[in-house]
Amino acid sequence: MKVSAWRSNPKNGSLLKIARVFVALCTATLAGHALAADKEVTIAYQDMMVPWRYAQQLDEVGKQTGYKVSYRKFGGGGDVIRAMASGNVQLGEAGSSPVAAGLSQGLPIQLFWILDNINDAEALVTRNGSGVTTVAQLKGKRLGVPFVSTSHFHALLALKKAGLSSSDVKVLNMRPPEIAAAWERGDIDATYIWNPVLSKVEANGKVVTTSGKIAADTGLATFDGFVVNRDWAKANPQFMATFVKILAKGDADYRAHPDQWTGATAEGKAVAAVSGGAPDEVKESLALYQFPTAKQQASSEWLGGGKASGAAKSLQATADFLKDQKTLQSTLPDYSVGVTDEYARALAQ
Repeated sequence: MKVSAWRSNPKNGSLLKIARVFVALCTATLAGHALAADKEVTIAYQDMMVPWRYAQQLDEVGKQTGYKVSYRKFGGGGDVIRAMASGNVQLGEAGSSPVAAGLSQGLPIQLFWILDNINDAEALVTRNGSGVTTVAQLKGKRLGVPFVSTSHFHALLALKKAGLSSSDVKVLNMRPPEIAAAWERGDIDATYIWNPVLSKVEANGKVVTTSGKIAADTGLATFDGFVVNRDWAKANPQFMATFVKILAKGDADYRAHPDQWTGATAEGKAVAAVSGGAPDEVKESLALYQFPTAKQQASSEWLGGGKASGAAKSLQATADFLKDQKTLQSTLPDYSVGVTDEYARALAQ
């Protein structure tokens, strides 16, 4: 039968319409599946106690963007950067040290939000009974610290300021859970670490110095930030804009009502649950950090100003120091290539 004759039959015409509808539905379904697959994202996070944990627990990102969001917890920023390099993670939390290392190695990542100014949230603690009460007394002792982390950077700065080199101290590369276990066994004499491990080691240790004090002495602050795969961000601009709004809201809520973020509130319980810390540590831990506003983030203090931005300068200094310690082979002439104020600036306007 010719096609024209087949179409002229009323019954066959109805079948043709049904077939067209079926094809259209299949096409729409396939397109929908493709769109759903595209709208997936994996976010890497660590164990820092920050306001963003509340929105993370509630999956506000998924609710407000329509994306399927998967969260993966990592023991350190170096692990986060490696996961991003493999393509398994699109966005991640990392300290200024691992961000500097990743950019130095040519990874296509971009710092777009300051999660926190570390301030006094990371500290050098010596164990009771170790005989160490000053940084200078660490000579010949065992210091546990996550390598290529902000703690590692400031630990080495503290040693240098005390007239010690990294070879004078047994600096051991340990992730936070390993530090907690080694501390309990008495295998290390000191650690430079953040919460929730910081609170645990402080229980039978002495705080010798903090990142806030070191930054005041050297002018080199450390921070935790959010980085994103540059190409992914460019392909998902609306997601990025919404995500930054969620981050900013959590910080603003905390700044306005810090007393409401305790182990007895929904917000504080979320911070403890997601980070892996104890509820009664939340209030004190959050108070150790500083959380810049969107306006501050867009300024030259942090993300704005290109090469002259505070973030770019910090990343440059961090990378140079890591190179001196032979952790990096080379550095970049300008770290503003890995810093953007685009999203913070749009939010601040």
